Amino acid sequence: MNIPLVDLKANYLSIKPEIDRAIQGVLDSTSFIMGPYVKKFEEDFARFCGVKHAIGCANGTAAIHLALLAAGLKKGDEVITVPNTFIATTECISYVGGTIKFVDVVPQTALIDLEKLKKAITRKTKALIIVDLYGQMPDMDQIKEIAQDHDLFLIEDAAQAHAAEWKGHQPGYYSDIACFSFFPAKNLGCFGDGGGVVTNDSELAERIRLLVNHGRITKYEHCIEGYNYRLDALQAAILDVKLSHLAKWTELRRAHARFYDTHLPQNVGRIIEAPGAKHVYYMYEIRVGPRDTLMKFLKGQGIECGIHYPLPLHLQPAYASLGFKKGQFPVSEQLAQEIISIPLYPELTEEQQTYLIDQITRFFRT
Repeated sequence: MNIPLVDLKANYLSIKPEIDRAIQGVLDSTSFIMGPYVKKFEEDFARFCGVKHAIGCANGTAAIHLALLAAGLKKGDEVITVPNTFIATTECISYVGGTIKFVDVVPQTALIDLEKLKKAITRKTKALIIVDLYGQMPDMDQIKEIAQDHDLFLIEDAAQAHAAEWKGHQPGYYSDIACFSFFPAKNLGCFGDGGGVVTNDSELAERIRLLVNHGRITKYEHCIEGYNYRLDALQAAILDVKLSHLAKWTELRRAHARFYDTHLPQNVGRIIEAPGAKHVYYMYEIRVGPRDTLMKFLKGQGIECGIHYPLPLHLQPAYASLGFKKGQFPVSEQLAQEIISIPLYPELTEEQQTYLIDQITRFFRT
C-alpha cells in the first residue's frame, strides 16, 4: 500500500466539477486581476473566520510582511516569535529592519512558552508573532493580555490554522492581524501561491488594501508606495469553492486524529490538543527517539512521512551572523530531533490509517 504524506490529487478529484466550473468562470470572464472573484472570496473568508475584514494577497509570507508594515515597525524594533517554525515567519521581520528575538516552546503542544515570553519582553519589543503550529492556537486569552499590558502589536502566523479555534474563536479574534497561507498543501489551499490577512481593525484593513496593490486609490492614483502583493483571481475562485467544504474537511481531519490518538502504540509520543483549543491538524505529529530509523522503515512500507521542522531557525545558516548558539532553545531543538509528520488529510481512508498504525506497531515490536 502507498500512502502519500499529502494527497492533492484526491482532494481535487473529490470536488472536481465545482473546481472546474470555477476555473472556467474566471477564464470566460477574463477578470484575472482583482475584481469580483477576489472580492467574493474575501467577503466569504471574513465571514467564515468571524472577523470584519479579509484581504487576499500573494502568499503567506506576503501576509506576514503586510502585517508588520501595517504595524508600523521601524528599524531595530524587536519582534518576538518561536524558533520552531518556517523561515517565512522571521524573514518578514528582517524585511522591515526588525530584530528577531526567539522564545522557546512547551513540549506538550510545541507552542510558545508563555512564562518565557513574559520574561523575554524588553523596552525594545514592539510586536509578537504567535505561530499557530500544526493547526493549533495557543492560549490567546493570556497572550492578548500580555500584549496589551506591554503595548505590543499582536500578529498571528495562522498559515497552518484555517478553522482552528481558541475557546470558540478563530485566528484574528484575539490578535490585531492574523496571517494565512493558501499554499496547495494547506487545509485551505489553492492551486499555486496565495495568502491572506484578517483583522477586525478597519484602519489596518484599509492600510493593507493599499499596500497590497501599489498604494492605489484609483488605477493611476497612488496615495502611498505599496507592493504588487495581490491575490490572483483564479486562485480566489478556487479558494472560494474549497472554503465551502472546509468545515467538513476539518471535522474529517479531527476524526482521523482521534483514530491515531486511540490506536497508536503507547510508546509513541505525540503533540497534544490543549484544553480550550480546537486543533485542525494541518499535520499530525508523533515524537519518537529512533526518528530516522522509523522513517526509513515506513518509507519501505510505502508510507511517506515528513519533518516539520528538522532544524530550528536559530541554528539555520541564514542566521549565523545573529550569534545564536546550540542549546539556547532546548525544547525546540529536542522536538526537531524527534518529530515526524504522518499522513493525515480528509480523504485518508480507515484502511490506510489502520495499515499505518499496524506498521508503526510492527516497528516497535521488532
